[in-house]
Amino acid sequence: MDIRIAGLVNDSIVDGPGFRYAIFTQGCPHNCPGCHNPETHSFTGGKCVDTREIIENFRKNPLLDGITLTGGDPFCQPAPCTELARAAHESNLNVWAYSGYLFEEILADPAMRAMLEEVDVLVDGPFLLAQRTLSLRFRGSKNQRLIDVRRSLESGAAVEFPLD
Repeated sequence: MDIRIAGLVNDSIVDGPGFRYAIFTQGCPHNCPGCHNPETHSFTGGKCVDTREIIENFRKNPLLDGITLTGGDPFCQPAPCTELARAAHESNLNVWAYSGYLFEEILADPAMRAMLEEVDVLVDGPFLLAQRTLSLRFRGSKNQRLIDVRRSLESGAAVEFPLD
């Protein structure tokens, strides 16, 4: 299955805990002022890659703790991102995803929810320049939440993911 990406990072340490394979999807409708990846906003930019190629690449790295679906907004390409997340779980890797959508918005969309069900931790909410901070791990602004997806789906409400 094809996915449009802006890039890949084989050994990220800033997109979640441990060593991560970061997949920067292409396309984002949020256009947050101050976004650190504005080149990922266009839905026609980047390049198309077969998800099998990405899966093969992350499975070659025995040091990885997980993959991170970021962007752009990976929830704009839920089918290929769901495939990547399932393959990561099959390889005993955890899955983090970043989205400008809120957890509650994702739940309301069937395709996005199917992807969410394959994610372990969601960092949700748009980047807000007025709430920018360097003090929070794995987030750019204070409004963004780290959500434990499994516990949230079980409870029906967003449950914070504990970092330590």
